[in-house]
Amino acid sequence: MDEEVAGQIRQTVQQLCQQFPGSYWQQKDRDRAYPSEFVDALTNAGLLSSLIPEEYGGAGLSLSIASMILEEIHANGCNGAACHAQMYTMGTLLRHGSEEQRQQYLPGIASGALRLQAFGVTEPTAGTDTTSISTVAVRDGDEYVVNGQKVWTSRAEYSDLMILLARTTAKDKVTKKSEGLSVFIVDMRDVVGKGMSIHPIRTMINHATTEVFFDNMRIPASSLIGEEGKGFKYILTGMNAERILIASECIGDARWFTETSANYARDRTVFGRPIGQNQGVQFPIARAFAQSRAAALMVKEACALYDAGEPCGAEANMSKMLASEASWAAGEACLQTHGGFGFAEEYDVERKFRETRLYQIAPISTNLVLSFLAEHELGMPRSY
Repeated sequence: MDEEVAGQIRQTVQQLCQQFPGSYWQQKDRDRAYPSEFVDALTNAGLLSSLIPEEYGGAGLSLSIASMILEEIHANGCNGAACHAQMYTMGTLLRHGSEEQRQQYLPGIASGALRLQAFGVTEPTAGTDTTSISTVAVRDGDEYVVNGQKVWTSRAEYSDLMILLARTTAKDKVTKKSEGLSVFIVDMRDVVGKGMSIHPIRTMINHATTEVFFDNMRIPASSLIGEEGKGFKYILTGMNAERILIASECIGDARWFTETSANYARDRTVFGRPIGQNQGVQFPIARAFAQSRAAALMVKEACALYDAGEPCGAEANMSKMLASEASWAAGEACLQTHGGFGFAEEYDVERKFRETRLYQIAPISTNLVLSFLAEHELGMPRSY
């Protein structure tokens, strides 16, 4: 896509975000409410369907463009976490689902008639050790019966569909831990209250996250995506996109923090001079700026590899780690620059500060990224 079209999309995002100022997000925080109006606006503008191919009603754009969209959302003070999963969860369906499944769901997701936000993978006893999940799906004629529990299934209350990972072959019946896992697309409208129950988890940020319980939940056998037992591989192919897109949000946060810091440092006068004249104020902001620019280059490289169909596991993980650390450094500098006013709701610094801290933990922790790099890029013994 040429630079002119990319610039038009960037401008569209900026104009849309202007309709949702800090006061909008502050009210949602106070009410612990989901930003439905913001999500609807993104949907109506076609931004959430950017990665869905044109033949299914989407825009058929690259991950680089999707990355830019989320970066701009965060750079303009908004929060894409309310809907970013709609961009990458559908990838499992697109790459591994049948043509019938793609025709059934993707056009509705592209138009906004169907919401695919819920990603049912993590479990309380497994955490990031995905191969240790214990939620099971047992074939019973033309149905699967699902029992178990998921946690940190964000936006489940605001989703029509869920991508669900469950064990279909017992652990003692497989030779590798990653075998025997299968992926399903679950129409939640048919099962909430009928085998599926959703319980919100109150957190330090307004993230609409939940835990989900499955009690003899019955879903059609046609819900299976791809081949039974190969679900772990299917899920992994979508995780690189997830990590790159989350990294893009962090770059956007870093941009917002740095611009907000610099503006305040120029305007705030103490002891007869702008505080930004002091190197003790300048240097943390400048260092965070440099960090974020460097991290952005890694995100750009990861996007290019992904779009070219090349392996990008290391680059996706490094993007997410470096960008999350850059956004946190920028947030720390911003809060320190504002002093006591940084804790005041009206400045939005404390909100963005809380929001960006999440990304050193999710969707993968910094420690696991380092373990991955040590083992797979540096040839060291596996540490976990």
